[in-house]
Amino acid sequence: MDLINTIKERVEAHFNEAVHRRQELHQRPELSFQEYQTAAYIKTVLDKLTIPYLPVAETGVMGWITGKKTISDDVIVLRADIDALPIQELNEISYKSNNDGVMHACGHDFHTSNLLGVATVLQELEHLFSGQVLLLFQPAEERIPGGAQEVLRSGVFDEYEGRIKAVLGLHVSPQLDVGEVGICPGKFMASSDEFYVRIKGKGGHAAEPHRAIDPVYIGAQLVSSLQHIISRRANPAVPSVLTFGRFIGNGAVNVIPDEVCMEGTFRTMDEQWRKEALERIEHLTRELPQSFGAEVELTVKNGYPFLYNNPSLSQDVGTYMAEILSKENVKDIGIWMAAEDFAYYSHRFPSLFFLVGVRNEQHAPQYGLHNAKFNLDEDSFRTSMQAMAYVSIRLLMG
Repeated sequence: MDLINTIKERVEAHFNEAVHRRQELHQRPELSFQEYQTAAYIKTVLDKLTIPYLPVAETGVMGWITGKKTISDDVIVLRADIDALPIQELNEISYKSNNDGVMHACGHDFHTSNLLGVATVLQELEHLFSGQVLLLFQPAEERIPGGAQEVLRSGVFDEYEGRIKAVLGLHVSPQLDVGEVGICPGKFMASSDEFYVRIKGKGGHAAEPHRAIDPVYIGAQLVSSLQHIISRRANPAVPSVLTFGRFIGNGAVNVIPDEVCMEGTFRTMDEQWRKEALERIEHLTRELPQSFGAEVELTVKNGYPFLYNNPSLSQDVGTYMAEILSKENVKDIGIWMAAEDFAYYSHRFPSLFFLVGVRNEQHAPQYGLHNAKFNLDEDSFRTSMQAMAYVSIRLLMG
């Protein structure tokens, strides 16, 4: 039996296991760097598969499978993120989150279960490839500074330096249909930096604004003025997004509050412009409120760099995926201005981060990522497991 049919058969044999594991993980979500039960669950599965592993970045796990075809120094890394989000789930499903205020609203339960399924298949087919597959179950993708940085700092990859041919990761996508995958060679996802601003004015009566220092007005001016950095300072060829998603002034209809709190993010795909833009944003944020007589406190949290998909690896993987999924199901996609700490791997090793379609409007209404009603069509496991298992073996067949 040829390799494609063998993998499809093995994936089908373990499909129900993948669905079951995903639903178990969905019921027990844990926040970043708190994934102790999740890590224990992963270790239990790896124990049953007799796959060796070690802890990494405190709540992460890294296992490995050694190919038996021939002796080879080649290594590939398969990465899944394992943390959840601080969201109260609103789905009424049998496997709804049991942890109040915490939910797998970004598909990391799928990513984790998928990698466990791929590990199962690769363990069964270890005689078909050479080298090693590292199975990285990474904590804390959702929170700066991110678990990827901690994994790299741990030195767990140091002994493989110069031998890692590829680091592969995936993310579910409600923008692609079930059965489809999406690849964007080169720059794919944005850097992300966070801003926390507190403008301290002077509260007062709404009828007497001249006796107050209105932080609501000042905050509004600041949000508007900061957008000029993007519209008039950024090269239009460089994607840039500045968004404030939190603006709180606890006044009332006739009360000007004493202070306003604002939180936002800046995203781009050029490190030199990122540095320049952050300096301009910080300067304006400090100066504008002071010009109105207010005080300002600013905290900047530097987040992930932009994510870069190695073009040569992207081409090879796209070719392999077309072989097992069919060419029409491998989509060329554009940049995505979300941020991902997988980006850290992409600046050190040849890497590819691709999307797996989970949209099926006939199955259920589709909500977006980070939505309290996000869910997915689990038929997507067939696509993701086939793609990742087949690509891994093709990269290591030697």
